[in-house]
Amino acid sequence: MPKIMVDGKLIEAKDRQMILQACNDAGLVLPQYCYHPGLSIPASCRICLVEVEGLPKLVPSCQTPVRDGMVVHTKSSKVIANQKQVMEYLLINHPLDCPVCDQAGECYLQDYSYQYGRSQSRFEEDKVKNPKKDVGDNIYLYADRCIMCTRCVRFTREVSGTSELFVEGRGHKEEIAIFPGKPVNNKLAGNVVDLCPVGALLDKDFLFKQRVWLLKRSASVSPADSGGENIYIEYNEGVVYRIKPRYNADVNQWWISDDTRYSYKPLHSEQRICTARRTEHGAQVESGFEEAYQSAISGLKQVVEQNGAGSLYAMFSPMMACEEAWLLGQAIRSIDPQAMLILGPVPSAGQDEVFKNPANGKQTFVIKAEKVPNSAGVRRVIQMLGGPTATFDDVIANRKSELRSLKGGWIVGGYLSNWAQLNLPALLQSGFRVVQDILPNAIVDRADVVLPSAAWAEKDGCWENFNGRIQAFTAAVPPPGGARREGDVYLKMLGRSGLYNAEMIRKEMGEPFAALALPAEEEHEPAPQFVEL
Repeated sequence: MPKIMVDGKLIEAKDRQMILQACNDAGLVLPQYCYHPGLSIPASCRICLVEVEGLPKLVPSCQTPVRDGMVVHTKSSKVIANQKQVMEYLLINHPLDCPVCDQAGECYLQDYSYQYGRSQSRFEEDKVKNPKKDVGDNIYLYADRCIMCTRCVRFTREVSGTSELFVEGRGHKEEIAIFPGKPVNNKLAGNVVDLCPVGALLDKDFLFKQRVWLLKRSASVSPADSGGENIYIEYNEGVVYRIKPRYNADVNQWWISDDTRYSYKPLHSEQRICTARRTEHGAQVESGFEEAYQSAISGLKQVVEQNGAGSLYAMFSPMMACEEAWLLGQAIRSIDPQAMLILGPVPSAGQDEVFKNPANGKQTFVIKAEKVPNSAGVRRVIQMLGGPTATFDDVIANRKSELRSLKGGWIVGGYLSNWAQLNLPALLQSGFRVVQDILPNAIVDRADVVLPSAAWAEKDGCWENFNGRIQAFTAAVPPPGGARREGDVYLKMLGRSGLYNAEMIRKEMGEPFAALALPAEEEHEPAPQFVEL
């Protein structure tokens, strides 16, 4: 492997690697705008120019391959002069609106102006002003802030393959534009906002909502489908404001789908179930959580007393964490040792959506058709628990004779949308039913006891994606109002003290869960505190 000297420091590079890539890997900071490891290299911003001994002029570090013994200078007088000139050029027409720009606090232009720019501007003429453009359902383009790095253009050409964006005009009239009648509405469109190094492309949903330096973040996994995309949940004071991609070379690389990006909205829905309910005289009435919980347990025990073993079931949601599924299986069988374990509905959107780079046909991203994150993990846990089991398809078709003896059960929802159709299977229309859910639906309306539960971003756990990769995620915000985490409820059912701790439950479950590591400590904030039931 080639070794190069950068500012007196010897670093080891990979074969055919560019200087900038080698410096990034070694932790050496070089300014960069147009370069992104997931896109082609245009070398257009020119701020990463470096001096290489033996070459007559400065070269772009992002486009110059290393060779063994190369000596590179990133802080020479020529390099520093170039950085100042590039920054001065980029700021000539850039508006001085940092106080009202959503990108302030995470803006490369803002940071580099302090690190590499001049202390004051020499430009005295009027700045060129460009209008704000509506380029998609979720995206604004503030054209006068754009520095023409073309990251967004390259993304739509090379990753999404949809090519909605292009460069229009020349010189100071050059700007990003969309083709007529073709807005940036592809399923990966939100990534262009993440890619923009300045405040040119902004998410309408986050616009003027929160200052980025106030946000905390928690490492998590996408709840939108079975792909297992790695994400950061960014929040402040118990409110989730946005979701950003978290790099994982083996899963989603640098990108996430828009389904994932906006999957946090049900967390703060006005319809969110926050109060327990129980049925009295044929109608549901609001109740304290403890009172509703006791009604649920006594009702289930009464079903077993009247009908014998094998009369209860638990319907697991594929939105549950594996640890919660493990506890629920044990809890329901502590009441009925022959209770049936059923995997709930697994919604699907037909076929996977595959994105390709039109230039080389290479697959760049896949949005999975299965619209829940953990059907594979719940199946694994049900298999580990053993005993009588069934699928939701069995329930619909009434295929198993054991289903006919079920007289009561515990049903878990937690889906991002209305998962319970009006045409419910017979099992869910009769008997004693306890429902844990976050949003109202047909099953909640017919339940004997309703227990408000925590949503996916309000608890810890792990999910298994479509290809068997088990990934841990951490809580970002606490559940609202009277909602409780499922794990806390199941521990109470088992007569165990303390609060739900996903890491401890994984150790009880054994392999492959016991050895699962949390995301790196620097990637997430401490989990929110919860109160014991």
